[in-house]
Amino acid sequence: MKNRTLSVITIVYNNARDIERTMLSVLQQTYPNIEYIVIDGASKDGTQDIINLYKSRLSKFISEPDQGIYDAMNKGLSVATGDYVLFMNSGDEIYDQETVSKVFATAQNADIYYGETEMYDGDWKSLGRRRHRTPENFNWKSFKYGMSVSHQAIYIKRSLTSPYNLDYKYSADIDWIIRSAKKASYIVNTHIYVAKYLVGGVSKQKHRDSLIERFQIFTKYYGLVPNLINHFLIALKLTGYFIRHGRSND
Repeated sequence: MKNRTLSVITIVYNNARDIERTMLSVLQQTYPNIEYIVIDGASKDGTQDIINLYKSRLSKFISEPDQGIYDAMNKGLSVATGDYVLFMNSGDEIYDQETVSKVFATAQNADIYYGETEMYDGDWKSLGRRRHRTPENFNWKSFKYGMSVSHQAIYIKRSLTSPYNLDYKYSADIDWIIRSAKKASYIVNTHIYVAKYLVGGVSKQKHRDSLIERFQIFTKYYGLVPNLINHFLIALKLTGYFIRHGRSND
């Protein structure tokens, strides 16, 4: 089978501190067939100057105002042409230079590939594995106990994707993954770390609003009563986690 093309989309706005690190994690991949798309929200802090250093190596670079992160992600999706799509937003990284090659080597023609995520703080020090560990077998129902696969750690066949629902301001990625997974019939656990995630995104800053949206999304897909029961079980597990570790990482 021919090498599959991966569209990697990076969304950025005023993040001169982290954008180069993210871009290099994509540009230094050993996998040959990567279409790299960068969508900038008209940054004014020097971010564009850094992106321009690598512009010749980008498949597409758009810099213009947008209506928020998910609007920007939709712009990236609209110009992507790869067989698969991966969002690696500014501040996050593909795990190492061999990661994409390793992912596609695990199986042929999966609808979705997914793996584990390592968390990092603002000083780029490792916080270890996410609290929500990836399930051995993932499907669209797997999020009922929480977002067990991070947005940066899932490669989805582009033909299964659709635009992000802009009615959601903080958790549209959860809705997007569930909708895509409902269409998938062959989902592969790579059993490797595939992404590094910078803690402290929009959903952390607006944590309460994000949780409300998540509850609405889970209720839509899983039903109100099951969702209430699942959240009670989540609360019990989270309490136990706090007692053991004294901190929380999604």
